[in-house]
Amino acid sequence: MNQQNLFGDGATAPVEPDRAAARREGERRKDEALQLLEDHRAGVVRNARRAMTELVLENGSCTMDDVRDRIEVPEGINPKCLGAVPSTLARQQIIERDGFVTTRRPEAHARPLSVWRLKNEPKAQAWLRENPPWPIDSPDTVPGEVPSHG
Repeated sequence: MNQQNLFGDGATAPVEPDRAAARREGERRKDEALQLLEDHRAGVVRNARRAMTELVLENGSCTMDDVRDRIEVPEGINPKCLGAVPSTLARQQIIERDGFVTTRRPEAHARPLSVWRLKNEPKAQAWLRENPPWPIDSPDTVPGEVPSHG
């Protein structure tokens, strides 16, 4: 899209899109996609979140590679659902991003990974107490169903 310049000489200049609005829309779409993943793979996401919380409590920081080393993603479940893991912990101010490293997993094609560090130990401990391990998802799992911990 072009707009008339300020000098009124007929020349036009390209109009840059509202970058802040575009970023907000991108963040909204990402949050929506991550919520959908979490809703449909609640057990895997919960257990991965527990692993991440335990790792930052033990080591001060971790990456998703470290989480992947600690948990098993059941066959037939796309590991992309793990993208939903850090967001809730970050929003609750349990962890915070502390830079980036390159993944050590060849199948991840050398992409950058966030390093997550512990931000609030009491909140992390409380989150673990309030969020017990969840049975791993299976094809019979009902999305959003809360398992009993009888």
